[in-house]
Amino acid sequence: MTTTNHELAIAATGLRKSYGDKVVLDGVDFQVPAGTVFSLLGPNGAGKTTAVGILSTLLSADGGRARVAGHDLAGEAQAVRAAIGVTGQFSAVDQLITGEENMLLMADLHHLPRAEGRRVAADLLERFGLAEVARKPAATYSGGMRRRLDIAMTLVGDPRIIFLDEPTTGLDPRSRHTMWQVVRELVADGTTVFLTTQYLEEADQLADRIAVLHGGRIAAQGSAAELKRLVPGGHVRLRFADPAAYRSAALALREATGDDEALTLQIPSDGSQRELRAVLDWLDSAGIEADELTVHTPDLDDVFFALTGADAPARTAQTARTARTARTAQTEETVR
Repeated sequence: MTTTNHELAIAATGLRKSYGDKVVLDGVDFQVPAGTVFSLLGPNGAGKTTAVGILSTLLSADGGRARVAGHDLAGEAQAVRAAIGVTGQFSAVDQLITGEENMLLMADLHHLPRAEGRRVAADLLERFGLAEVARKPAATYSGGMRRRLDIAMTLVGDPRIIFLDEPTTGLDPRSRHTMWQVVRELVADGTTVFLTTQYLEEADQLADRIAVLHGGRIAAQGSAAELKRLVPGGHVRLRFADPAAYRSAALALREATGDDEALTLQIPSDGSQRELRAVLDWLDSAGIEADELTVHTPDLDDVFFALTGADAPARTAQTARTARTARTAQTEETVR
């Protein structure tokens, strides 16, 4: 499978789709370079699955145009289907038959010769760590195993582009991380992955480019780093063990936001080395010693809530921020 970074696997312009009076896609534009992961984020009902349905020829658009794998979506639908694979929100695995039988069924649907179908099925089952359970009914598989089998079935036709519509919903953290590794390996082999997900960490981990869909339109798109720079809220957090030191610092740092119970101060900052050095120099000159200093920069949670705020009540945003505090190793650099 050979591609170049300059090719576009998907190019969509002005995609529109409505169901009665409900506008789901209202002029959506994006481009997906070949051999990359593109992630479409959005609240429930934002139109992510509808976009996948249109680009995979399962739904017809009301307006706009798109090219997928170099083929016009409207005029060359059959060529598009030959170049893509789709793994939907709900597994296509038949749980009444074995994993191997599921794979061979897909090989038959792709009209592969019998010997080649068996070879492809065996190779993919081995690749996805399912060889040992290949002859067991799929009903006995865990959720993560069924998801891996689902993607293996999608790969039987050797697609150049794979649409993964919320592939890790309902999986435990270990299975989710296994799926992330599967996606990385696919891209390393030259496959383009179009990923929809509700897990912001998943998009942050995997996607080369991210688009946030809200109100039927693309609210913003870019790399994870580019999107994070759109949102204010970075700060330096100082924690004190000594209440007297906390009060002295709070009096001197009028721009800081204090938490008297936690004995912490938050100073607005872009997280740059220059600003961090200024805070450290100030502490030294004032003779004040903080017990802990952490730097927080906005993450995709902040981006998501900023861009889709109309659908995110304040209590939901607060819940997400509380959850982020519990995983500060991912979002904060601690300096002691």
